Amino acid sequence: MATQVTTTASVPRGSAFLRVAIALQTLTIFLQAVSAGLLLTSSYGETLHGVGARVMYGASMLYVLAAVLAWKPGGGSSRPVWHASGFLVLASVQVVLGIAHVPSVHLPLGVLMFGLSVLALARR
Repeated sequence: MATQVTTTASVPRGSAFLRVAIALQTLTIFLQAVSAGLLLTSSYGETLHGVGARVMYGASMLYVLAAVLAWKPGGGSSRPVWHASGFLVLASVQVVLGIAHVPSVHLPLGVLMFGLSVLALARR
């Protein structure tokens, strides 16, 4: 007689928080692209893009926090922490380039960040 073993895969709470943080970051980067279009076509676009930049930066900091919380208690891989830290560095560079009005680097970097964020979300 064969014994059947069934297990239920549970997602650790830290991992779920990490996925939500990456999704929030991806959404805010996408909304920055939308507000960049509004920046070119409407009077309120600059305000919306400026507020969105702060929200996106906060989402990047939340991603770092979520990565640390997912890694530290369980002792898993520190790779998500490095990825999140890299995003925070990219977000910092993005903010500096935006303030300095360097669209030739600011725009492609934003596209790169969005692609990397979607990739990180797909991997989670």
